[in-house]
Amino acid sequence: MSLLDRFRPRRLLRCAILPVGALALSGCNLVVLNPTGDVALQQRNLILIATGLMLLIIVPVIVLTVLFAWHYRAGNKAATYDPTFDHSTNLELVIWSAPLLIIIALGAVTWSSTHLLDPYRPLGRLSAGRPIPAGMKPLEVQAVAMDWKWMFIYPEQGVATINELAVPVDRPVHFTITSNTMMNTFNVPTMAGMVYAMPGMQSQLSAVINQPGESWGQSANYSGAGYSDMRFGVHALPNAQFDQWVGRVKAGAPLDAPTYIRLEQPSEKVPVMHFGSVTPGLFGRIVNRCVEAGKPCAADIMARDMAAGGGNPAEARPGSGNPPVHESMPMNGSKPTPALMKRAEDKGSGPNVDMKRTPPPGQLQPGHQKNRNFSLLTPLPGASASARA
Repeated sequence: MSLLDRFRPRRLLRCAILPVGALALSGCNLVVLNPTGDVALQQRNLILIATGLMLLIIVPVIVLTVLFAWHYRAGNKAATYDPTFDHSTNLELVIWSAPLLIIIALGAVTWSSTHLLDPYRPLGRLSAGRPIPAGMKPLEVQAVAMDWKWMFIYPEQGVATINELAVPVDRPVHFTITSNTMMNTFNVPTMAGMVYAMPGMQSQLSAVINQPGESWGQSANYSGAGYSDMRFGVHALPNAQFDQWVGRVKAGAPLDAPTYIRLEQPSEKVPVMHFGSVTPGLFGRIVNRCVEAGKPCAADIMARDMAAGGGNPAEARPGSGNPPVHESMPMNGSKPTPALMKRAEDKGSGPNVDMKRTPPPGQLQPGHQKNRNFSLLTPLPGASASARA
């Protein structure tokens, strides 16, 4: 068998695998690098710029490593061998100046983009060269991360959904985000980056989507057994279709406090649900963790604490607010004086306070036995002979 015949089956196998691999890769949808919203597009550009700047160092280093290894190989007798070489000013300037310039450029781009793409900052445009029309208000959406599903409340439209988000095309969207129990992250790759959803707190995100179509969102922070199915569909709709979608959602059941309490119980692979009306102020009660009837809201507790003086003894009123915590000022009287700050006569009496200890001879008698044998120290009053031994 010739050498060609020996390797022909392997070549045929490789030729068969390549199309299969290309077909498999063609099914990947890299939404992070192919966004449809202006904020996500700017974040994508920042990733590409940062990667390009870093490759300005990585690629030359890899190429020069291969070239140096090849040029100074043992078989190349023409390569200059200088065992006394230890320094080159020109080489040092190249080695340090190029990375320094790249770091300065990368820091400037990152600093400016971090402020321009601040999720709390209102949008200044719909897309490149398209400012927001005068009088256009952003769509308000309140997002709640639950175990293990997402709830979206549209306060202006008076509707809510589970695991379904619809937004109009070319209209700014302002998200207010919270969680009922676990920390999660709200992530719609086609619109913007990730923002944390935390219980008892609310985050914000301003974004826009510029092309109609279907995409998805998810929680990118592990939160338990049903985390992998904590995804929701995203519909980018023209204004007329968005209004029609709102009309279909209004046909759903009402969302009140008892319904929400049932929904917040852990559940997995929850189907899409529509609610035609929402109890006013429900999102605020979710943030303040007081949806249940009779449970005090966190905002009311903090207001009562502030009315008690907020830890300031000059403003404190006895009998109001919560009990003081560590390092806070008592509501009645002043803090006790620590024992180390008291005088000796103020500490009272006791065996550890009243006993008189004879100090060791110290420097006056360096060779004294008591400086070497610690068992000869004066025992505590009442110690037994066995203990002294």
